Amino acid sequence: MSTGKLIVFSAPSGSGKTTLVKHLLSKEELKLAFSISAASRSPREGEINGKDYYFISAEEFQKRIQNNEFVEYEEVYANNYYGTLKSELQRLWDEGKNIIFDIDVIGGLNIKKQFPEQTLAVFVQPPSKEELERRLRTRQTESEEKIQMRLAKAEKELSVAPQFDIILQNFDLEVAKADAYGLISEFVS
Repeated sequence: MSTGKLIVFSAPSGSGKTTLVKHLLSKEELKLAFSISAASRSPREGEINGKDYYFISAEEFQKRIQNNEFVEYEEVYANNYYGTLKSELQRLWDEGKNIIFDIDVIGGLNIKKQFPEQTLAVFVQPPSKEELERRLRTRQTESEEKIQMRLAKAEKELSVAPQFDIILQNFDLEVAKADAYGLISEFVS
């Protein structure tokens, strides 16, 4: 595989990592491309296959795991897989891009382990657990059960934040955007 720079953004759901990644992708001078993850879940309203995720069945996901087609993957919830296909990294490197990930904490750390020299791993820290819960509820995309699962998972994710290269505070979105831009600009130059 050819190689380039890898930028990992990980955080609990509702921390703002997706907003920050979209902001960075809008900055052409960074030469970033989004790594589209594979997911075995159904698309949410407005999500597009091949743009937001590669949506594949759990059975297909398991076949691809057996064929060693993933850089990393995780069964996030029972029979609910997310992962990064090797073919996706190669596709983007062939385009001369630096690859940015909006990825689960475990997946982010796995990428860092595999590509330690060329990866910047950023953990997005939410203002508080209460704010995290408020953001998840404001989305109105998930059941109470799912929200509780995400909040329980957030506890574990926050505990591994120190394993990342950078902990980016997202108390104020505009400040976080500027901080993220500065970090990534320096890393890719």
